[in-house]
Amino acid sequence: MQARDVKTIQDAKTLIETRQLTHIKVGIFDNDGVMRGKYMSKSKFFSALDKGFAFCDVILGWDVKDQLYDNVDFTGWHTGYPDASVKILPDTCRDVTGEDGMLLFIAEFDGDARKVCPRSTLHRVLDKARAMGFEVNAAFEYEFFLFNETPDSIREKGYRDLKPITPDWFGYSMIRNSVHSDLYKAILDLSEEMDFPIEGIHSETGPGVLEAALTYDLADLAADKAALFKTFMKVLAQRRDMMATFMAKWSNDYPGQSGHIHISLTKNGQSAFFDANNDLEMSDIQRHFLAGQQKFMPEVLCMVAPTINSYSRMVPGFWAPTHATWGAENRTTALRIIHGSENSQRIEYRIGAADANPYLALAAALASGLAGIEQKLEPLARVTGNAYEIDHPKAIELPASLGAAALNLKNSSMAREMFGSAFVDHFSASRDWEEREYRRHISDWELNRYFEII
Repeated sequence: MQARDVKTIQDAKTLIETRQLTHIKVGIFDNDGVMRGKYMSKSKFFSALDKGFAFCDVILGWDVKDQLYDNVDFTGWHTGYPDASVKILPDTCRDVTGEDGMLLFIAEFDGDARKVCPRSTLHRVLDKARAMGFEVNAAFEYEFFLFNETPDSIREKGYRDLKPITPDWFGYSMIRNSVHSDLYKAILDLSEEMDFPIEGIHSETGPGVLEAALTYDLADLAADKAALFKTFMKVLAQRRDMMATFMAKWSNDYPGQSGHIHISLTKNGQSAFFDANNDLEMSDIQRHFLAGQQKFMPEVLCMVAPTINSYSRMVPGFWAPTHATWGAENRTTALRIIHGSENSQRIEYRIGAADANPYLALAAALASGLAGIEQKLEPLARVTGNAYEIDHPKAIELPASLGAAALNLKNSSMAREMFGSAFVDHFSASRDWEEREYRRHISDWELNRYFEII
């Protein structure tokens, strides 16, 4: 039996016994899509498989720097940070590359914590899709920069003057991927061994930047694969004395880093998006879905652009949409219709940044589309040409800051219906916290601009 053959609790136990493992790796994803976890002894793990286990709920109550939110109800000093129920998901079993037979299992919050758990939030939306008769396919693609740096060296340098693995701008370079073929091979091997296969990978425009397109799958599996890809791409890089970053924009000199999502719906095994008799082969369902994504994008933006840095990426002319526009095969719009055949008919949700939690980004893109189908919404006029230059009713302006986006989510009745009020209140408060943390700190730009002259 191989790791990806595991489907049941008994399968998991059998494989662990066969490999004679004394410990097993368990991971769970927090608000920001960061994988938190630990090694568990075999006896503890077997017990957890049968009955679940307890994990301190602080990981739903702190930020990426382990600083505690002071504005959420779910957990905090007022609750004493108790343990939350967690269940291990046997069918997520994977080999861990480079750890000599070690197995990794994804876990998910259970009980009351399910209401604010990112992975569970996506599954609530998928349950909604299934209740409407749809299955959802999705694929993620990520841009990320690689540096010849270590966790120590970037801090010693104050995150300045970092050395990318390659110089200059050279997208789709055959020279780069040939010279660094050992690195590309390591990434591709990792993706196969840990079951987040890559459909294509190439150098992007900018020094040391790559783009990887993950193979499409059922939406819940696609989100797991995206979250694991981001985690273990960083692991692979650090093992090679490199650093990978999925920041939305690490430098003002280069384009930002996207996390685009491709989505399609099927019904009774057939594409629900394809209709050969309609313009752009777009079915009524796809048109309504598109309209919902467009209308509600400002309300869910903080789920797909969840950091202060996300909004540095969203500037005209740098391959990141600034308005909720749509077009056909148009990479300047926020929503891109890809059309032509039943197998390819889909929507690319281009607003997403690489720093988003994959579970929440997909939940936002999907929920808004499903709301469009339910309400039979119609999209605004299609944009042709450069969407950055538009100034007419085809444009729906997006929030320009994380704080504004968080307020939109908090006030969204659609979000409360699709995700639940517990999640909306919790996540919007966590983004308010992120904004306040930013405002508490004085930047070099402020010192340089105001210290002497003002």
